[in-house]
Amino acid sequence: MELEFEEIYRLYANDLYKFILRLCKNETLAMDIMQDTMLKAITTIDKFNGSCSIKTYLCTIAKNNYFNYLKRAENRGISLDDAVQTADGTSFEESLDDKDSALQIHKALHRLDEPYREIFSLRVFAELKFADIAAVFGQSENWARVMFYRAKKKLLEMLKEDGNYE
Repeated sequence: MELEFEEIYRLYANDLYKFILRLCKNETLAMDIMQDTMLKAITTIDKFNGSCSIKTYLCTIAKNNYFNYLKRAENRGISLDDAVQTADGTSFEESLDDKDSALQIHKALHRLDEPYREIFSLRVFAELKFADIAAVFGQSENWARVMFYRAKKKLLEMLKEDGNYE
């Protein structure tokens, strides 16, 4: 591995944290999952074969860690809504300080089915390339492009139905 772990952490921790925060909508949980992701990445770095970028590799580990967290929460009888609340008990949408239009987009995004929601988030919020998104899902780059286009189209339809887009 060309980059030392400290360098990987310095280069990718902030983006990784933002990606996880978009998934879980909880600052404390996002930090915990990020730390778990970095730990897993350093202990399994020998399995990294270089077929994707380090950022994609880290996002894949983070996504799997988050889904494992949700499974454990569900197995303990905790509702998924309770499992992903923000630290102060409000929903992510309520905690946004952004413009009203951003709030409406996030609300529509929340209603979007998987994998569209995740693909849209990876592309827009994590700023991953289509090739990296495809690697996360084990699909082709063209598949990622089509799925992103469909996600964007579905979001626009939702916004039109809600009266937030003309």
